[in-house]
Amino acid sequence: MSKSEEKVSSGLPFSEKKRFHYDIYAILEAPQELYFGSEKEVNINIVEKVRVASEKGEYEKCYISPTKRRGVERRTLLWSDVNGGLLMDKLQCGIPATCCQDTCPICRTFGGMKAGEKTFIGRLTHSGGVAISPQVAIEKQRAMHPAMIYKEKTDTPMPYRKEYAQPGILYPVSNHCLSIDEDEFATVAYAFLMSLNRLGAGNPKGVSIAHTEWDGESQPLLVVDKYRVPMGEKPIISPSIIENSIAISAFLHLAKSIHGDNPTKFERKIGKDALHTLQDAALVFEEKNLKA
Repeated sequence: MSKSEEKVSSGLPFSEKKRFHYDIYAILEAPQELYFGSEKEVNINIVEKVRVASEKGEYEKCYISPTKRRGVERRTLLWSDVNGGLLMDKLQCGIPATCCQDTCPICRTFGGMKAGEKTFIGRLTHSGGVAISPQVAIEKQRAMHPAMIYKEKTDTPMPYRKEYAQPGILYPVSNHCLSIDEDEFATVAYAFLMSLNRLGAGNPKGVSIAHTEWDGESQPLLVVDKYRVPMGEKPIISPSIIENSIAISAFLHLAKSIHGDNPTKFERKIGKDALHTLQDAALVFEEKNLKA
């Protein structure tokens, strides 16, 4: 019996490629109004927010839920084009009917369950999403102009208000991958990059990776780690920080805080190099999974 045919507790097939841990850290920016729904009150849709305590008091901040971001990434993969069709049809995998096949690039990383048969525990986790600045959300009238409201209720839509996070809000986020090979990281990279334009509920949608002056040129606030031992500081921004400049400075400082120089144990890419790492990995996913 070959190693690939051995029964293992994880349910995953043996891989000839070495497995590493991978992390993606980024600060995302909303270039336009963004609605990420949390709950509904009477005639108003509320954007998701969290309360954060700091030395200066308690603040309410807009929030991109990691679980919702994870769902957007998975759907982005499932809806990828394969010669005019969709990857989900090619794989016979969807939501909530995940396939849990050994060969499925999505279930192997994001996890899946086939009731009574097989379960893959996801090795990709999503974190962060708490905005840096305190609440900057406003309500807007939707459905119809107030001047068009009539007394007849039969054919007149009920106006309502919708709350939007305002443009320019920064959201620190991160993706963490446990023991995956290069092909599986390609799935993660493709999902991360392709989902950016789809984050949000309703319209408009989309965020981008924020840029700042870094080493003398404008670069994305992005870090990608590949490691067996965590030799670098994790560029995670404390939710208690309420000023963009302080948060960005902290991100840049942590990104360059690496203990020792051992690329076989820990390798970090920052800025443009990190973006190119994700783009090259995304190309690998496209070549392996989106071509007939």
